This record gives sequence, structure tokens and C-alpha cells, in this order.
Amino acid sequence: MFKRDNYATRREHYQDYVPGGRICKVSIMDDSDPDIEFDENGVCNHVHYARARLKREKFTGEMAASLLDQRVAQIKKESAGKKYDCIIGVSGGVDSTYVAYRCKELGLRPLAVHLDNGWNSDLAVSNIQSTLSALGIDLYTHVVNWEEIKDLQRCVILSSTANLEIITDHAINATLFRTAAKYGLRTIVTGNNVETESMHLSKWHYDNRDAYFIRGLHKRFGQKQLKTYPFMFPWEFVWFLLIKRIRTLPVLNYGDYNKEEVKLMLSRELDWRPYPYKHGESIFTRFFQHYYLVEKFGFDKRRLHLSSLIVAGQMTQEEALFEMEKDLYSPGDLEEELEYVIKKLGFSRSEWEEIMRTEKKYFFDYKNAAWMFDYRNPIVQFFREVGKSERGVFKKHITS
Repeated sequence: MFKRDNYATRREHYQDYVPGGRICKVSIMDDSDPDIEFDENGVCNHVHYARARLKREKFTGEMAASLLDQRVAQIKKESAGKKYDCIIGVSGGVDSTYVAYRCKELGLRPLAVHLDNGWNSDLAVSNIQSTLSALGIDLYTHVVNWEEIKDLQRCVILSSTANLEIITDHAINATLFRTAAKYGLRTIVTGNNVETESMHLSKWHYDNRDAYFIRGLHKRFGQKQLKTYPFMFPWEFVWFLLIKRIRTLPVLNYGDYNKEEVKLMLSRELDWRPYPYKHGESIFTRFFQHYYLVEKFGFDKRRLHLSSLIVAGQMTQEEALFEMEKDLYSPGDLEEELEYVIKKLGFSRSEWEEIMRTEKKYFFDYKNAAWMFDYRNPIVQFFREVGKSERGVFKKHITS
């Protein structure tokens, strides 16, 4: 625990750093988010949202064990006679690695799916291989043509919008659902978890399911014909949900999930090696979160990640503020990585500098289908209910 006088100094320093200087009384979210709101006690809307999600989506103790046992039994029944029980996505990161471990621990036979977008670190590849080999899990890798990925990522950058990861995230989601349908499987076990990812800012991280938004950017800024990139349009998503009856199981929400403790366990059990920094499995993800968002939009995603841990009780506000003082890049690393990324994407240094000076844009500045992902929309509420992983026999446990 940090001394209060040191904490007060850090808090003053942090308030001097952010626009307007107002910070939440509970988390470290601040008014660098233009949509932030504070209640009469100085607690921000993101904390209230995260608390509601934890209450609704997180299960512990006997309830977690009971619900998960029922889901596993149902999955095994549905996949009887098939080679696999379920689909999992793997990236080499801690969340997806632990999902693979938990699936085997639960007696499931998963097929691991990996999307190769051309940005994997060597350590990520090594972690995937060692993990799946140790657990005896088969791997399917979908390789998207590099020129297509490059062209699409350039489109997002040229649009001057924030979420550079929308291209990869959309492709991963589409590949998981398509692979599940191909093998006749009804369950995708995911690493999404509300303890470490309970907060979301739409302006900084627009919904990756919007294929119309991606296609619109490509029509405006793209140059390459797309042949291998896996779009998933809303009608296809509905088909997967209602006809193929595919749903997700966020297995990490069933029980406590402390990422630091899990890292130690994975290193011991699977020879999994931790990354020297967050998102070390992908060079592009680190570049996006640690450089692009910070420099162009003035937004540091560590605020979201650390604030989620605060609400989940895994970190104090003092400790989070201390983490925010750490450099995102070690000396010399930023310049080397910047040069590597912009060259790989086909930009000159002068072009990149002009891009970083260009006016910021948001998803609503371009053609999109945001209404389809608005949870307040009655149609969307219906399909969300259909797609809930806890639907059916589990619903009575959740609502009781």
C-alpha cells in the first residue's frame, strides 16, 4: 500500500495532466473522455456501468460451479459424435491461453482458431505452439492476405478514426463463427471477462461487428480488392444465432479471475512466457494503444483497464495512479517501433506526420450501422436475449 502523502502528490500531478483536471472519485477515468458524467458524489458513469455489469454477468461460488457444470454438460450433449465440442480463439495472450486451459480442465474437446493478420510477435507464436501442444488441442489458422489487411488498416488510419483494431477484431469474430458453423458446433468459448474488461467507450473503440462501417471506409479509402478478408454482416450474424444456434460462453466470468495469478500458473503449467508489456502478443495492438490513441486522441486505454480492476476489487485507485506514471515505451523503443510500423503499412514519415496532424474523426462521421448495436433498440434487445450464453435453463438462476 502506498503512503497517503505520495498518493496525494500523484493525484495532483495527474489532475494537472488531464483536460479540465477532473477525475472520478473511485476509478481513474477522467474528462479526457468527452462523454464522462459524474454523480453528486463525484463517481463517474463508467463505474456505475461496470458495477452493474459485474452484478449481472459475474458468477461466483456454488452458483458459478452449478451454471458452468450445466453448460458443459449441454455442450457435450450437443457435440456427441463430433470430433470437437467447441471453438476457442487463441492469440498467445493470457486470456485466450487460460480459456484453452479451462476447457481442458472442464473435459471439453476444443478446436483452437487463430487469425494470422501479419502482426504476431515471435513470442506469441511460441506461446500458442507450446500451449496447444501441452494441452493436446488442434489448431486451425486462418491467414488473411497481408495486402488486404494492410489496405484495410490504412483505410482506418486515413479515416482519422480511433479504433485501428476494428479490422482484426471483426475478422476474428467472423472466423470464429464461420468455423463453428463449418464443424456443426454451437459453442464458442471466449476470453471476454467483466473483471478486467468492464468498461467501454464507443467514441474511442467503436463496435467491431459493424461490417458496413468497415466496408464504407474501404470504398472511400481502399485500393485493394478484398478476397480473403472475412466480413460478417448483420444478416449473417442473425443466421448464426437463430439458424445455426451458435452462442458464446464467457468461461472466465464463472469464478474469480485474477490475471496476475493466472500468469504465474500458466508459466508453471504450460511453459507459457509472459510478455514484457501489455498486448505483447501483437506489435500492432501495442502500437495502437500505446502510441496512436495517446498521441492523436489524447486517450490512454490504461485508464479503462486499470479502472476495471479497481471496480473488481483487484487494485486500489492509488496503485492505478502509480501505474499511470510508468512510461508506455522504454527509451528508444518507440522510435524503433514507429519506424517499423509505418514502413510496414506503406507510409512515408512525412505522410505519417500529416496523418497525425489531421483532424480527429469518429465513427458517426462515416457511413455506419450503429443502430444495430444500440442496446436500447427493441430489435437489438430481442437478438441480444436470443444470443445470451445463459439463456434457457440458466435464465432462472440469473434472474432469481
